[in-house]
Amino acid sequence: MWGRSLMVSFALGALGLVAAPSAMADKPVTGGLVAPGAEPTVPGEQAEVREGIAHAPEAAPEAVKEAIWAANAIIGRPYRYGGGHGRGFVDRGYDCSGTVSYALHGARLIGRPRDSSSFMSWGESGRGDWITVYTNPGHAYVVIAGLRLDTSAAGDPSGDRGPRWRPTLRSSRGFKARHPEGL
Repeated sequence: MWGRSLMVSFALGALGLVAAPSAMADKPVTGGLVAPGAEPTVPGEQAEVREGIAHAPEAAPEAVKEAIWAANAIIGRPYRYGGGHGRGFVDRGYDCSGTVSYALHGARLIGRPRDSSSFMSWGESGRGDWITVYTNPGHAYVVIAGLRLDTSAAGDPSGDRGPRWRPTLRSSRGFKARHPEGL
């Protein structure tokens, strides 16, 4: 009897380990740094980072603001290879293209997650006025209203990995610049 109880307990525990990640992915993404529904803004045309959270410029088009506010929801999440590419863009962690996809989806600019290679032919060629995705086959990041959203710590003295607003100091050599039409 004791052996059967132990087997049932073990099986239920194993099911919990398998179910837990998918259950976590179904929970709303908040990142923990900004309250859900918070839409911080600053005057003018340049976004600003305050305490790790981006404040959208009041003069920006609505899609730009929405991309910034969406990205704020995943700031501080861990880096996870393949993260953000599942159903609904929601995940426990995000990779580079999953981060870019999340922000663009928040602005209704893409309908499905993209990897860094697929961003190479997305949108219009060149830098945008408000949003520019920099991409190559191995990495992608986005500059929105003057702020760089990136999982790489290149040019960031903090060295933190995962989705963060970063100092914009980073070489774009080796990257293609793409932007959404009109932005």
